[in-house]
Parts: sequence; C-alpha cells; structure tokens
Amino acid sequence: MIYTYSGLFCVTVNPYKWLPVYDSVVVNGYRGKKRIEAPPHIFSISDNAYQFMLQDLLEKSRVAFQLSAERSYHIFYQLMTGHKPELLDALLITTNPFDYPMISQGEITVKSIDDVEEFIATDTAIDILGFTADEKMSIYKLTGSVMHHGGMKFKQKQREEQAEPDGTEVADKIAYLMGLNSADILKALCYPRVKVGNEFVTKSQTVPQVNNNVSALCKSIYEKMFLWMVVRINEMLATKQSRQFYIGVLDIAGFEIFDARIEELEEEIEAERAARAKVEKQRSDLSRELEEISERLEEAGGATSVQLEMNKKREAEFQKLRHDLEESTLQHEATAAALRKKQADSVAELGEQIDNLQRVKQKLEKEKSEYKMEIDDVCSNMESLAKSKGNLEKMCRSLEDQLSEFKTKNEEHVRQLNDINAQRSRLATENGELGHQLEEKESLVSQLTRGKQAYIHQLEELKRHLEEEVKAKNALAHAVQSARHDCDLLREQYEEEQEAKSELQRAMSKANCEVAQWRAKYETDAIQRTEELEEAKKKLAQRLQDAEESIEAVNAKCASLEKTKQRLLCEVEDLMIDAERANALAANLDKKQRNFDKVLAEWKQKFEESQAELEGSLKEVRSLSTEMFKLKNSYEEAIDHLETLKRENKNLQQEITDLTENLGESGKTIHELEKAKKTAENERAEVQAALEEAEATLEHEESKIIRVQLELTQVKNEVDRKIAEKDEEIEQIKRNSQRVIETMQSTLDSEIRSRNDALRIKKKMEGDLNELEIQLSHANRQASEAQKQLRNVQGQLKDALLHLDEALRGEADMKEQVAMVERRNNLMIAEIEELRAALEQTERCRKVAEQELVDASERVGLLHVQNTNLINTKRKLETDLVQIQGEVEDSIQEARNAEEKAKKAITDAAMMAEELKKEQDTSSHLERMKKNLEVTVKDLQVRLDEAENLALKGGKKQLQKLEARVRDLESEVEAEQKRGAEAVKGVRKYERRVKELTYQTEEDKKNVARLQDLVDKLQLKMKAYKRQSEEAEEQTNTHLSKYRKVQHEMEEAEERADIAESQVNKLRAKSREIVRGKEAEE
Repeated sequence: MIYTYSGLFCVTVNPYKWLPVYDSVVVNGYRGKKRIEAPPHIFSISDNAYQFMLQDLLEKSRVAFQLSAERSYHIFYQLMTGHKPELLDALLITTNPFDYPMISQGEITVKSIDDVEEFIATDTAIDILGFTADEKMSIYKLTGSVMHHGGMKFKQKQREEQAEPDGTEVADKIAYLMGLNSADILKALCYPRVKVGNEFVTKSQTVPQVNNNVSALCKSIYEKMFLWMVVRINEMLATKQSRQFYIGVLDIAGFEIFDARIEELEEEIEAERAARAKVEKQRSDLSRELEEISERLEEAGGATSVQLEMNKKREAEFQKLRHDLEESTLQHEATAAALRKKQADSVAELGEQIDNLQRVKQKLEKEKSEYKMEIDDVCSNMESLAKSKGNLEKMCRSLEDQLSEFKTKNEEHVRQLNDINAQRSRLATENGELGHQLEEKESLVSQLTRGKQAYIHQLEELKRHLEEEVKAKNALAHAVQSARHDCDLLREQYEEEQEAKSELQRAMSKANCEVAQWRAKYETDAIQRTEELEEAKKKLAQRLQDAEESIEAVNAKCASLEKTKQRLLCEVEDLMIDAERANALAANLDKKQRNFDKVLAEWKQKFEESQAELEGSLKEVRSLSTEMFKLKNSYEEAIDHLETLKRENKNLQQEITDLTENLGESGKTIHELEKAKKTAENERAEVQAALEEAEATLEHEESKIIRVQLELTQVKNEVDRKIAEKDEEIEQIKRNSQRVIETMQSTLDSEIRSRNDALRIKKKMEGDLNELEIQLSHANRQASEAQKQLRNVQGQLKDALLHLDEALRGEADMKEQVAMVERRNNLMIAEIEELRAALEQTERCRKVAEQELVDASERVGLLHVQNTNLINTKRKLETDLVQIQGEVEDSIQEARNAEEKAKKAITDAAMMAEELKKEQDTSSHLERMKKNLEVTVKDLQVRLDEAENLALKGGKKQLQKLEARVRDLESEVEAEQKRGAEAVKGVRKYERRVKELTYQTEEDKKNVARLQDLVDKLQLKMKAYKRQSEEAEEQTNTHLSKYRKVQHEMEEAEERADIAESQVNKLRAKSREIVRGKEAEE
C-alpha cells in the first residue's frame, strides 16, 4: 500500500504497477522537507496512517467490480495462465478471462507483471509456510468458485417479480468446488429465509437483488478465506519471544557499562527537565510582560492614530511571538516524549539482555549437571558393555549365518539378472534382425518404385507413338471416306438433276404462287420486327430516364455535402475565436503566476528562518546519534566477547580431543612402565648381591631398598591406574563396536529392503515382459488381420478392374453404335439431297426440315456434353486409379509378399494404361466425328439455301419418306440417349466402388500406422526396462560393496577388541606377579 494525501484526507493506492517509491533517490528527495515543499509528500503521514501502511488491508469491492484502469486480484489471472494444467481441470476453469465477468471489467494484463513468475512464487510460498496439500487445494478451489460466481445467470418469471435461475451449469461447478448442493445454493439465492419474530419466512427476490446477493457472497467468501490465511500464517510464524524489541544476538559487553549508561540517561532526563522549567519560566515572563504591555496600552487610550497602528503592529508581533513560543513548547514536549520513549526502550532492552544472560547462565549450569550425569552414565555403561560383549558375540555368529544366507540369495539374484540380461540381448538381436529385414524391404520397395517409374515412362512414350500413328491412320481413313462419299454424291446428283429437269417445269407455276405467298409472309414478319424494335426503343428511353433520376440524386447529395462543408467552416471560425480567448486567459494566468512567485519568495525567507531553528534541533539529534553510536560500539564489543567465548569453547574441544589421543597413547606408556619394572628387578638383584658382598654399607643399601619399595608402590599405583584407564578404553571400544554393529544392522536392513525392492522390480519386469509378449501376440494377430484385409482389398481391386474392363467393352460397343449412327447420318445426308426438290416445292417442308436440323444439332450438342462428361469421369477414374496404385504400393511395403504384389500392380498398371490409351483414342475419334458432323451440318445448311433458290421439286412421297426417316432417327437417338444414361450409371457405380476401395485402403493405412505405433511403444518399453534392469544391477553392486566394507570393518573391530583384551589380561597377570613377589619378599 502506498499512501498520499490531498487536502485533509488520505488516499490509498493499490499498486497494480510497481512504483519506485522506496528507492534511495526518491527517499533523499523527500527527506527533511515539509508537506508544502514537495507535494504530494508520500512519506509525510500521521502515526495512524503509518500503522495502516504496515497492515495490508483487503479491498473487498475489487472482487466483484473494477474500474476501466483497475485490475482485480492477481491470483485470478495467475490461475488462468495455464502454468499448471492440472489446476485448470480441477477448478473447471479456462484460460480466457472474458469467460468470467466479475474479473474482466477492467485491465486484464499488466506489462510490468509476469503472471507466470508471480504464480510460481505464490505456490512456493504456500508450500514454504507449511500449508498441507488439501489446504492448498481448498484455497485454489474457493478462488475458482469466486470466479465462477460471476457466470451465474437469473431471469424473471413471467407475470411475477420473482427471479429464477437461467441454467444450472455454473451453479453445479460452484457446488462441486465448495462441496455443496447446487439446488440448495440456488434456493438460498432466489428464496432466502428471513427471521420475522420467532419464525422463518421465505422472501421473494428480484433479479437485481439476486445479483447483489451473489456479489456480496463472493466478497464474503474471499474475505473469510483471506482472514483465515492470515491467521494460519501468523500461527506458522509465531514465536514465544516478544516481537517488538527482540534482538537475536546478546549484548554481553553492554551489561558491564549498564550502571554508567543508566547514570547518563538520568543526567539527560535532568537536563531535559531543567530546559523545560527554563522554557516554562520564559513563557511565564513573556505572558507577564504581555499583560503589562496590554495594561499600558489600555491606559494610553487617547493616543493618536499613528500610535494605534503601532499598537496593532505590536499586538500582531506579540501574537506571532506567542504562536512561536507555543510551537517551540510543543516541539520541546515532543522531543522530551521521544527521549522518554527511547530511554524506556533502552531500559527494556537492557532488562531483556539481563534476562537473557541469566537464562544463558542457567543453561550452562544445567549443561554442567547434565555432563556430570553423562559421566556417571558412561561409567555404568562401561560395566554393562562387558556383559553385553557375550551377547554381541552371539549376535555376530547369527549375523554371519544370515550373511551366508544373504550371499546364497544374492547369488541367485545375480543368476536371475544374468538370465534377464541374456533375454534382453536375445530381444536386442531379434530387434536388430527385424530392423535389417525392414531395411531390406524398404530397399526392395525403392527398387520397385524405380522400375515402376521406368515402365510408366516407357508407357508414356509408347502412348505418344501410338497416338501419332492413330492420328495419321484416321486422317487417311477420313480422306478415303470423303473421296468415296463425294463420288456417290456426284452420281446421285447427276441422276437427280436429270429427273428434276422434267419436274422443274411443272413446279415453276406452283413456285410463282408460293413466291407471292412468301412475299406476303415476309412483309408481315417485317411489320412484327419493326414493332419489336419500337418496344426496345421504349425500354431504352425508360433506362435513360432512370439514369437521369440517379444523376439528379447524386447532385442533391453533392449540394448537401457542400452545405455541411460550409457549416464546418463556421464551426472552425468559432473555435478560432475560442482559442484566442483561451490565449488571453493564459496571459492573465501568467500574471497571476508571477504574483504567486513573489508570495513564494516571501515564504522562502520565512522558511530560511525556520531552517535556522531546525539546525538547532538537528544539533540535539546529532548528540543523541553520538550516544546511539556509543551503544552500537558497546554492542559490537559484546559481539567480540561472544566470539572470544566461542574460540575458547573450540580450544576446549581441541583439548578434549588431545586428551582422548593421550588416552590412546597410554598403552605405549604401560609398555614403558613394564620396562622400568624389569630394570627395578635387575637393580633389586644387584642390591642383594651388594648385601652379600659388603655388609658395611647395609644401612645405605637398606635406605635404597626402602626407596625402591616406595617406587614400586608408586609403580603399582600407576599400573592400577593405567589398567583402569585401559578398561575404560576397552569399554569405549566396546561402545564403538556396538555402534558399528548397529550401523551394520541398519545396512543389513537397508540391504534386505533393497533385495525386496530388487525382487519387486524383478516381478514387475516379469509382469511387463508378459504384457509385452501379450502385446506382441496381439500385434502379430493384428498384422495377420491386416494382411487378410490387404488380400481382400486386392480382390476388390481385381473386381474393380473387371468392372472397368466391362465398362471399356461397353464403351467399345458405344463406339460401334456411334459408327452405325455415322453411317446412318451419311445415308440421311444422301436422302436429304434427294429431297431437295420436295423442299423447293413446299416451304412447310423446309421449315420442318429446319426444325429437324435444329433438333439434330441440339442432340449433337447433348452427345458432345455426354462425351465431355465421359472424358471427365475417365480423368477422375485415372486420378483415382493413381491414388489406388499409391495406396497399394504403401500396403505392399508393409506386407511380406512385396515382390509378387509389386509385379501384379505393375501388370495391372500396364493393362490400365492400355485401356486408358484405348479410351483416349475413342475420345479423340469421337471428337473428330463431332467435327465432321459440324462440317456436314454446315454443308447441309448451304445446300438448303441453294434448295430455297431451286424450290421447284417436291412430292408427297418424298415428304412421307422424310417423315418416316426422321421418326427412325428420333427413335435411334432416344435409344442412344438411354444407352448413354446407362453408361453414366455404370460409371457412377464404378466411382462409388473406387471410393469404397480408397476408404478401405485408408483404413488399412491407419491400421498399419497403429501397428507401427504399437511396435515403437513396445520398443520404448523394452528400452525403459533395460534401463531399470541396469539401475537395479548398479544398486545391487553398490549394496554388495557396502556390505563387504561393513563386514571388513567389523572384522577389524573384533581383532582390535581381541588385541586389547589380550593386552589387559597380560597386564593383569604381570601386576598379580609383582604383587605376589612383593608379598613373598615381605
């Protein structure tokens, strides 16, 4: 929270952008300045505002409503980043913020905030603070339910002021996340129960009331969850120490100058009291002087106007002085209160330091008593270790037996692992063989594709040659046919002209009559044509009128646009006038600003005067800071003293280690004492010899003997002490051996656990291997099924090819029929030439013939359309066949019988190419026939024109013949159309069949892809199992090495214990012999 102010109220800002408020530059800019000097002064706030700044208050209204420049709480947008997809599924939310109206009213994204990074920090903070997984998930679920609340919709019942839910999908999500019943939630929102007196009454709610209740519920849920998290966090961070003045490092050196520090504080308090009394005395003197001055002014009531003005000035000055005195007293009181507070704080700190020192002293005494108790316990443990040694030996024997058992079991495990490795190597070899086979198949397929491409290239060249030859052949045949046809036509013309000569003379009279009739008809036709032209002229005039009307409308729009332009120009002039006025106002404001600058200069002078007063107070602050530095120095000295104590503690620990090493070297000293004992025995022998040799020196020798006896007693005491020390060392060794045995037991337990884990892994691997075998069998079964399906597809392809052959045969039949039609057409042409005379006789016959020609041309067009459709279907069949060939090639790659299928596919492709070539030849032949028909039609039209000029011949017989011929032709054309329709139906059937085959081949492809994915997955699983088995082997090796190491250490410890026991027994025997020798001498 950042606080600023405007006037007398404080404004809180929620920083949805990071502001550099607490940087050193900003802090130095505001330091030592008043509110007026640097507005807005974000640090100049009251104590209450400071306390509120320390608390992060929750703004509940932001949950349900945001302004356009605001953003809701960041956690909503962090959840929708999709950084944790499992949370999106668990909370039933999406990544689009606009799906949730309550949080999408303002800003959605902020450039300075990375939602993913903040979400990671939030999630880790929840984990660090010790929230359980269930608590964390419940927090997220409640946050998600708050997001879903905005999506609840309500509608008003018809003819009632009662709201009802408009769908329950969102309510079901909220109920699921909050662990409630959706029906209860909706009932509580739409029909709330209100307590009236002692009874509960259901209240009807309108749609706005329900929406308000929903937003209030969201705010309440979020607030309660927030407060619960605050309580939990405070519980997690709770400490028994006092929070306000707790210091982690003890100020030990500060207690040495505690009395001096208290005396200094008391002196400062007394000085402050004296200064305060002086200020109060000055204040009373000033007030007395002011009263005297006011009395004098009252006495001098008859003064002049000048004196009155002077008096007013003096009164203003006195009031100013009084105000300054009051401010100075307030400042002194504030400084005195601050000093009191500092002194109380320092006293409390020192008291706490004393308490801490006392606690440390008590702890040290407790540790001292505990060490004594531990020493006693060690002595008792030494005795118990001697007893437990036998038990340990028994335990060692049992552990050795267990070790032998573990060794045998471990060997079995190693054998099993070797078997697994052998299986793994076998599977790897099989996998390599399969990969090699796949590579061979792929190479075969590539060779086949190359051969196929070469064959296709050869087929294309052969097709090209055949097309050229067929074109030449067709051209020659066409020339021969045209020549023969011309000869026949010339003969028939010669015969007809001879017959027509006789008939022309008879028809001349009839023709003249008909010419008159035709003239009348042509005139009527011309009149009709002129009428049609007049109607067209009227239509053109109407269009011109419409165009003129549209031009007038456009001109009107242009006029309106010019008017708007003039209006805008007027507005611009008004705006210019307003701008000039604004400039005049700005000049006036500049003058006012200059006056304001003068006032500011006067206030600056006053500020400099107050600055001088501030410097005095700053001097006092410096003196207090020097005292603070003294306290800091004492605190640092205490820290140094603590470090010296730590160093002494380390030295003591080093001495303890040295003592333990000296105890280890005591064995060497015992050996040296034994040597001293031997030398003493030699000296004793020498003394006895000296006694026998010289009795004169007996007293002197007796003193020597006494001295030697004393030394022997000392040696005996030392030997006993060394034996006791050795016993302690033995007990220490026993303790160490006990620890070693315990560690061995723990390692054995871990070894047993690892063995169990290895067994579990082995079982899991066996189960996985079984599953892999099952999956392999399934894959093999699926592969066999795929092969069967491929065979079925191949059979279906063969059937399709047979159908295509039948279709091609049908096309050949169609070609033959077209040839028959052409022959008949030629005969028709001949008959039409024979009927020229009849057409010349009657115009009706000409019109009928023209109509028939039009019909024939339309039929020719239909035949052309049918031919083009057949060509398109042929092309589609070609593309489909190409696709089928590609799919067949893919299936051949994945099947085992690739070579045979490839050969079959190549032969089928060759046959198809031949058939396609035949179809292309037929289509080209049909196109040529079409062109020939068009040429013949044109010739017929020319000849009909000539026949109109020669309209002399005719006859009823010829008309009847023509009509009969036309009927025959129509019947033949209908039969051809039926055959064409049947052919189109057959082609559609074949297209359907080809589509079914392509669909089946696609399904086969998918099955093969699935099988390939299965094989890849199985290979990945095999690799994973290999990795697991290798890791298990490494773990077993590490466990075996640890076990051998522990066993070796245990054997070494047993040898050391045996050596120590033997040395102790020797020392005891020697000490007993020495004691017996002394007793014998005495």
